[in-house]
Amino acid sequence: MSAGTAWVPDLAAALERASVRAEQEAPMGAQTTYRVGGAAALLVTVESIEEVEALAASIDQFDEAPLMVLGQGSNTLVSDAGFAGVVVQLGAGFNYQHVDGSRVSLGGASPLPVAARRVAAMGRAGFEWAVGVPGSVGGAVRMNAGGHGSEMGESLVEASVFSLSRRRIATRTTPSLELGYRHSNIGPREVVIEAILDLADGDPVTSKARISEIVSWRREHQPGGQNAGSVFVNPPGDHAARLVEACGLKGHRLGGAEVSPKHANFIQADADAPARDVIALMALVRDRVAEEYGVRLHTEIRLVGFEDDFGLPGEEG
Repeated sequence: MSAGTAWVPDLAAALERASVRAEQEAPMGAQTTYRVGGAAALLVTVESIEEVEALAASIDQFDEAPLMVLGQGSNTLVSDAGFAGVVVQLGAGFNYQHVDGSRVSLGGASPLPVAARRVAAMGRAGFEWAVGVPGSVGGAVRMNAGGHGSEMGESLVEASVFSLSRRRIATRTTPSLELGYRHSNIGPREVVIEAILDLADGDPVTSKARISEIVSWRREHQPGGQNAGSVFVNPPGDHAARLVEACGLKGHRLGGAEVSPKHANFIQADADAPARDVIALMALVRDRVAEEYGVRLHTEIRLVGFEDDFGLPGEEG
């Protein structure tokens, strides 16, 4: 254990006394869709508001401990060195979907594809698009996730957000979240506990058919395997995938990472690939597009624990 993580045993013990589940040196690959990267110093899983409150009270005594909140890990790349801090995840206690008239309550840990299917089956329409986004409801609020002509902000009414710093929960209306393209003002020490949507009356059969269309389109146009979806934000008036392909990089390989032959804005990782290959390929693609077209691409991927300066906007750690 390095000097920078000397706090881990004491915090783990404090969480154990509070009956909050915590795992030391937890492999992070299994927590992300890239399935690569090192370990987190401490992975904490909370199952109730009471456990979130206990976590906030415990971590308040360890100011030196870096912290990040993680959903399904579908837009995250963790370095091979891992993350020398606390990773907070919502557990199964926050995976729920309730319908009351036009209002739909979704727990922050609800996987979007599951929530989309269940909401449709309960007769509400307008959330079918979420079946094609492999993230969580909490992450979708934080990033204003979207696809297939819609995004979270279009139906979101409010979100319950717990501040680990202030140790309290607040109801945040959609305007107060300042949602933009893959953006909100939710801070790194805030956890989206619940989202409330306003959805129209729907026909489950019609919604199911729309969901099937989206799933089929995704299978036809986007690769499966180990990736985190679109790597780069589309620049104004253009598409990142077009620029990458125009540079002749579609299918380009660097070590255990490859620009997908199916979609040029996806970077795949081999089963045994190191994270450094993925981020190095991201940097190569960004630099080549800048050199040939004068466009600097910005990544959508959340980068955690990287010390080398790849100059990729959005890097954390």
